Amino acid sequence: MDDDRAHMRHALALARRGLGRTWPNPAVGCVIVQDGRIVGRGWTQPGGRPHAETMALAQAGAAARDATAYVTLEPCAHHGRTPPCADALVAAGVARVVVALGDPDPRVDGQGIARLRAAGIAVDTGICAAEAREAQEGFLRRVTQGRPMLTLKLALSWDGRIATATGESQWITGPEARRRVHAMRADHDAVLIGAGTARADDPGLTVRGLGIAHQPVRVVMSRRLDLPRDGQLARSAREVPLWLLHGPSVAADLREAWRDLGAELIEAPVICGQLDPAASLAALGARGLTRVFCEGGGTLAASLLGAGLADRVALFTAGLAIGAEGMPGLGALGLDRLAQAPRYSLARIERLGPDVLTLWRSASSGEAEPPRP
Repeated sequence: MDDDRAHMRHALALARRGLGRTWPNPAVGCVIVQDGRIVGRGWTQPGGRPHAETMALAQAGAAARDATAYVTLEPCAHHGRTPPCADALVAAGVARVVVALGDPDPRVDGQGIARLRAAGIAVDTGICAAEAREAQEGFLRRVTQGRPMLTLKLALSWDGRIATATGESQWITGPEARRRVHAMRADHDAVLIGAGTARADDPGLTVRGLGIAHQPVRVVMSRRLDLPRDGQLARSAREVPLWLLHGPSVAADLREAWRDLGAELIEAPVICGQLDPAASLAALGARGLTRVFCEGGGTLAASLLGAGLADRVALFTAGLAIGAEGMPGLGALGLDRLAQAPRYSLARIERLGPDVLTLWRSASSGEAEPPRP
């Protein structure tokens, strides 16, 4: 059992290499072991294929026969652009498959495991299931709830401000924290901001300084599409994907102007004068996104928290005070009682130079899909 956990944790480490790169497919890892020796390993490739099992089997070759395969998610059982991974494992002659987590996709949902067992392969499930569920939370939420997992990032002074009264905010946190933000962008499918942040900061929202070419989709929620058409986002829309969520009342000529710049437009309903956050995330999930990294601002952050849509919170706290006249990190939540406040559990604390990162999870984070037998 200890060996099983060790090999599955290896497979999970491989799977995490695909985070942010494999959507709409899950990021899966696979390790193939023969007589205690690793003979093949793989992870889901960018764009979602080849799958992890295909990569590991290709590396193992004939050594896969009578081996044990460790897979972080149930092998697929359906024909898509590639044949079923369950069939590939059967054809390779593996003797045993260890699966961390079942796949709730209706095209799989137990069928992959059943196909393996029908071929006489021993299958064990649930090894490192909690760790696998955490890594797969985005995919699981999209399949079971129709929306991506959302990580809300806040960078604040220790008195909870994101800028001075004049709007100055660069930089509250130091270079180590900003580098960590870029790494977090890289393992999400998309980066999300509100229109106010787009207008105030003119951000690029790209991953920089890490030596990688992968870029997440940039998403802006702008009810009126009143964004600068000469800003960084507009100028780079043909090089890095830019999706704009907007309300139904936006004029046709303004929509066409943004399409001409290379942006993809997504209409969403408006409630209480704002884009409906739940419908907006559902629209992103319908387009295949599984992991979204929200970088504010305060009004958008409050709307997501108030709607119970922030699954994780990454709070960067700097060692400075700005005072009550500064801009608060969160907009109004409209709470009358503490019992109404969104509550999160502390997952991890990291020191990043002079700053501190605390990672928080909602009560349902990592529990998007229950364990399967």
